[in-house]
Amino acid sequence: MLFPHTITTTYHRNRNCNRFPRFCTFPTVSLSTFLFLSIPHYYSSSSSPRSSNLEHDAAVASFNRMLHARPSPPVFHFNKLLAAFVKMKRYPTAISLCTEMRLKGITPCLVTLTILINCYCHVGEVALAFSVFGKVMKFGYGVDIVVLNSLIKGLCLGGEIVRALEFHDELVGMGFRLDGFSYGTLIDGLCKAGRTRAAVWMLRRIEGRAVRPNVVMYSTIIDGLCKDGLVNEARDLYLEMIVRGVSPNLFTYRPLVCKLCVVGQVNEAVWWLKEMVLKGVVPDVYVCTILIDALCKKGMLVEAHYMFDKMIELGHEPSIVSFTALIHGYCLNDRVDEARELFDMVFRWGIAPDVWLYNILISAYCKLERLDEALKLFDEMFCRKLFPNLVTYNCLIDCLCKSGRFSYAWKLVNTMCANDLSPDIVTYCIFLDALCKNQHLDKAVALFSKLTKNGLAPDVWSYSILINSYCKKQRIHEALALLREMHLKNLVPHTVTYSSFIDGMCKLGRISSALKFLDEMHDIGPPPDTITYSVVLDALCKTQNLDQAISLFNKMVKNGLEPDVCSYTILISGCCKSERIDEAMHLFEEMRLKNLVPDFVTYISLVDGLCKVGRISNAWQLVNVIHDKDLRLRLITYLDVLCKRWHLNMDSKRLIS
Repeated sequence: MLFPHTITTTYHRNRNCNRFPRFCTFPTVSLSTFLFLSIPHYYSSSSSPRSSNLEHDAAVASFNRMLHARPSPPVFHFNKLLAAFVKMKRYPTAISLCTEMRLKGITPCLVTLTILINCYCHVGEVALAFSVFGKVMKFGYGVDIVVLNSLIKGLCLGGEIVRALEFHDELVGMGFRLDGFSYGTLIDGLCKAGRTRAAVWMLRRIEGRAVRPNVVMYSTIIDGLCKDGLVNEARDLYLEMIVRGVSPNLFTYRPLVCKLCVVGQVNEAVWWLKEMVLKGVVPDVYVCTILIDALCKKGMLVEAHYMFDKMIELGHEPSIVSFTALIHGYCLNDRVDEARELFDMVFRWGIAPDVWLYNILISAYCKLERLDEALKLFDEMFCRKLFPNLVTYNCLIDCLCKSGRFSYAWKLVNTMCANDLSPDIVTYCIFLDALCKNQHLDKAVALFSKLTKNGLAPDVWSYSILINSYCKKQRIHEALALLREMHLKNLVPHTVTYSSFIDGMCKLGRISSALKFLDEMHDIGPPPDTITYSVVLDALCKTQNLDQAISLFNKMVKNGLEPDVCSYTILISGCCKSERIDEAMHLFEEMRLKNLVPDFVTYISLVDGLCKVGRISNAWQLVNVIHDKDLRLRLITYLDVLCKRWHLNMDSKRLIS
């Protein structure tokens, strides 16, 4: 039963209904005891701007004056103030003041109890809300649709959608007529619980009743379908609502545009925007910003900027997010000067740039090696009392290290620490990589040993950087020791880690060991990629193990990897050097059928091989069909030199026309 037996008995006597819902099984709770224990918890979690606090305090003072007034004012005066607290979303305060009313002997009316039920539902105390509902029945007030909607909403807000549906079924079975708000709340609860199909079923269920599906219901389900990735079904539901004469609003279109942008279907998103405007719905800043971001990611900067200007024409002030999306788009396409112009425009709009906007521009300058301009922006951040974060520092440190300015990079680390930011594992990896690439392996090892001392655990990338450097230096034993250490720490090596070992083994002539690593990658992961296979293929071809190389190449294809230009070129070169020209030509044709464009090295290998076996005319025919003029002329020059070296009388001029 929903309520205690005594309340149920009272309800049975009520003339409006013949039985009481069996749904709830909440115990009777003393309101005064609960409120006394709970109020401090509620107040500690509330927060609002200063102006709201002043309104709140003034309202509390007014309420207290009314409580102590003699004679006591009518209860509707108290209700007006309680409703004001609800409007301010100060539900705990309203609950506390209701208790004060009760302690002062002021009898609550239906409105008071309805407000109290609503407040309990909003703070997640649905059991107490139903307890107050029992009092409503006990006082003989009857059942009000507002009360029922509050209870349904409370259950949905608490994630108890199944119980909300059961409560709905009980009420309908007893003859209650729920309204559009009731069903809108249930549909919203189902969608938020990820049960969009059930929400569609609920929509179908109410179609034959007095309640007519409205734009809120349709929009809620469309949003749920889009979140589930069911855009086609969302589109169908939209068309249905149009046919039924339900006018869409902003919240109908917003999920459709957003989801299409997220999945990269920008052109269709633009179509929906146009449809939106045709229906007289003005897109808001959020929709425009999402579309600007999607257009930028597709490289459609002209269209993105047009959308930005259109947003302003519609009377919307661009937000910091709008500017960030557009600036990021220009930076992604290396148009940093135009991005800087937009950045300066932010100030003219009276908007304060945040750290992330500075990071985008700093990162773009660093990418283009315009370090001085990046550092100027970094200094500007401090002037504007913005504190750079780890992303800012790591971006600048990486650029400084790549340009060989290690001392400046370390100074930046000191600045970082002075501003209460500790270097993270990314910072250390930047330094490790820079030291290794500049042939300072021993310094990198010393820095690596400091990681644990500084409270940081080395990750896969930090290990991989050192392993790669050890392998290049042919210090395989030290690299293997690091690999064992990774396994002991349950760190799973990346494909790059294993590829470093395989490359190192191949350069030492230990191809059998490299093949063992390749098998290990297949057995325990991570799976090898095309680059890993290419390293072994190259080693096998160079050691004249061509048949083994061809077998490995076929194994790569069998394992679902598509050979690239490099893989084919290695094998073609190996076949040509072994004078297996027909096999080389077969690979070349296979490569072209896969729309892979042969490079200069591919053609050189074939030309050398054809000339070596005396098939000079075939070499010239091969060069003659090349469409790239620059590549063709380079190969003609090469073939001329080759012919002269081997004293072959071939006229190349006839091919240039």
